Amino acid sequence: MHQSEDQPASIEIALWPYSGNGGDRNRWMQSLSPDERERAATYRFERDRAAFIAGRYLLRRLLSVHTGTSPGKLVLSPDKHGKLRLEGDDRLQFSLANADGLVAVAVASGCDHLGIDCERTDTEIEEAAVDSYCSADERRRLAQLPAPERGHAAVALWALKESHLKALGVGLREDPRNIVFSWKDGVPVLAGDHDRRWHHRLVESGSQYVVALAACSQFGIPRISTRLFQDDSMPSE
Repeated sequence: MHQSEDQPASIEIALWPYSGNGGDRNRWMQSLSPDERERAATYRFERDRAAFIAGRYLLRRLLSVHTGTSPGKLVLSPDKHGKLRLEGDDRLQFSLANADGLVAVAVASGCDHLGIDCERTDTEIEEAAVDSYCSADERRRLAQLPAPERGHAAVALWALKESHLKALGVGLREDPRNIVFSWKDGVPVLAGDHDRRWHHRLVESGSQYVVALAACSQFGIPRISTRLFQDDSMPSE
């Protein structure tokens, strides 16, 4: 993924509603690093273990395409905040999210910051939890929605905020109530006097999940492509 410095960012999003038996996960494990395999073994529940393995497998498959390096030879390391970086290649920004059966990975060039989050639309969020991450204006807008729409909107707001915090690399060290969203022509935008290089999107992902993207790009609106990942080839070492 090569582009000149003054071109809009290019962002690829891959969504993978993964499933499979133990044999599939054993194959996915072949692309993981020894440290990742050790971490996978520490998960107590099989669901969590499968989610971690699938996420790192998809991330490595996509980065392999963009770098020309086989998935198992890519070196991923966390920065001081725990955000993964690709050693030896500063051009690419990437982000990974899991949500009970879905992996979402975004890979971009030409971005200063990039974050993605996915959540199940049937997630039940209690009022106290909404108060903990929504501003007063956001809570008022939620309260004005019909009950059937309110839950979905609350999940979407959380996903948008989580994607933004992941893009910044700070996680919940920043109070999510300080990141306030409004809508302009159906597109989520940061309210108030914020850096206009930020772009946020809710990505079409079917009725079961909400997928949110946050990107900071200097040169206009990013070009975003979304696809379903098809696990139809063996990873090469």
